[in-house]
Amino acid sequence: MRAQQAMKSDLSPAQALAARTAWLGKLNEPLKSAGTVIEVLEGREICAEGQETEIFYKVLSGVVRVCRFLADGRRQIEAFHVADEMFGLELGDERVMSAEAVTDCRLIAYRRRGVEQQARTDHAISQQLFQYAMQSLSQAQGHSLLLSRRGAAEKVAAFLLDWMGKAAGDNTLHLPMSRQDIADYLGLTIESVSRSMSQFERDRTIALSGARHVRILNPTALEDTTA
Repeated sequence: MRAQQAMKSDLSPAQALAARTAWLGKLNEPLKSAGTVIEVLEGREICAEGQETEIFYKVLSGVVRVCRFLADGRRQIEAFHVADEMFGLELGDERVMSAEAVTDCRLIAYRRRGVEQQARTDHAISQQLFQYAMQSLSQAQGHSLLLSRRGAAEKVAAFLLDWMGKAAGDNTLHLPMSRQDIADYLGLTIESVSRSMSQFERDRTIALSGARHVRILNPTALEDTTA
């Protein structure tokens, strides 16, 4: 590990998930004292495939990508994690996923064995672990549904709506990840992602300012694309 120490009915599914995530973050933090705060610089590896699953993490700030590398060398990004989200809590003894810092990150690192011991006698900790597990399951299900969408434009539209939800409905987005990251998350080529973005811009559905700044001009059009 190369880490440096230091609901309303009219909400879209993405916005509803973001609201649930924000609610979880406001709960009492029984795990807070059980972890160690670390800082990881942009582009650094947090944990790697094949390592023991002794440590798991919660994001305090920044964005983390969780990914794995296929036999043919391709990278598949399984999730992007933002503040108040947990990652690295896997079932087996060896990791099947790697995690890397998309931006400079501040994390809490927890030792699994110690937390499990506390959870046996502390109901609040066991309840919080359960809530984070359900959050991770919901994210995995959402990603699976995203990958099942038919076309590139539909996938990119759903991705933008998801990040608009993470931004609490703000129509101006800063995407911290690269176009290649988005492609690897959506199961597309970088060319397909760029073509879809350009088409949305021509249709005045979005406005682009550089590769990572997107203003959503017509959220309804994006939603129609995913329908």
